Formats: sequence, structure tokens, C-alpha cells
Amino acid sequence: MGSNILRNDLIPVRLQAIWLQIRWQVARLGTIGKIGVGLLAVAIVFFLAAVLPQDATIQALKERAEIMRVQSPSYQASGPGKKMGDDQALQKFYEFFPRIDSSPFWIRELVLVAKKQGVEINSSDYRLVHEKGGRLTRYEMTLPIRGRYSQVRAFIADALLAVPAMAITGIMIKREDVRTEQLEVRLDIVLYLDE
Repeated sequence: MGSNILRNDLIPVRLQAIWLQIRWQVARLGTIGKIGVGLLAVAIVFFLAAVLPQDATIQALKERAEIMRVQSPSYQASGPGKKMGDDQALQKFYEFFPRIDSSPFWIRELVLVAKKQGVEINSSDYRLVHEKGGRLTRYEMTLPIRGRYSQVRAFIADALLAVPAMAITGIMIKREDVRTEQLEVRLDIVLYLDE
């Protein structure tokens, strides 16, 4: 029983010695060392709380991407492990672009997106440009629009989604004065079409 009491008395003494050792080591670190240890602790907590839980999501997305890749027509046409030839790859590239006779459809899509976002489209300029020796044709448009900043931004984002073969090559933003919410924007747009 006496040894048990002796052990129980030694535990607080040992804990106090360990605590003094820790305080002495922390004091030796200095300010920069303390900041470093704090940042290390924050990094470990961030890794455990934010990064590690996302590992399962990443694995699920990788599996989904692999399934989609296997199910894609280009993978099935070329087969697993087979590469597409240059002509086949070039043909796939050109298949992405809409046919030249579909330009009215894509312009109508832009008008529908503008109506959806509440943006006014004023009179537009259009120009069809054929490149010599190239298969793609550029349908260049200058599109003056009016709306609030949020509307214009949403129109640009939705237009790029609705018309995937379109590129915005230039943008000019004008506002009458600081208090005016309405912007006058001129978008230079190129729609790439396959002949």
C-alpha cells in the first residue's frame, strides 16, 4: 500500500516536470518559432478537416471520368490502347464546330440568352471571313449591348455556354458617369463554323 501511495505522489511531480520542460522548450523557440509551430498546427488541422475528406470525392470523380472515357464514341472507335490517326483526330476536331449554314440558329441563341438576362442588344454588325486553305470560317460580330454589370456578366457567361464554338475577342465597356448603373458594352465575337 505504501508503494501505491508513493506512485500516486510521483505522478503529479512527473507531470509538473514535463510541463516545465514543455514551457522551457516553448520559451526557447522565440516569437518566430512559435509562429512556425502555430502555422504547422493550423496546416495539420486544415489537412485533416478539409483535404482528407475530399479524397473519397476525388476517387469517385476519377472513376466517373474513366467510365465516361470508356463510353465515349472516340474511345470506342479507336479502342482501348489505340491512338487515333492524324486524319481521324483532325476529323474529330472539325466535328466540334457547327456547320456554316447553322449561323442563324446560333445568333438566335445569343438573342435568347440576352432576353433571359435582361440585356438589350442594339443593331449588330456581321461579317463572314473565309480563310484561304482553311476549313473553318469565321463569323465576326460586333454586338453592342446595354445592361447592368451583373446582367452583362451573366450574359457573357451564358452565351459562352450556349454557343461553345464562340470566342469573345474584344470587349469595350462604357458608363456615362459613376452613378449610372447601365453599361454600354461592345462585344467583338467570333463564331467558328465548319464549311
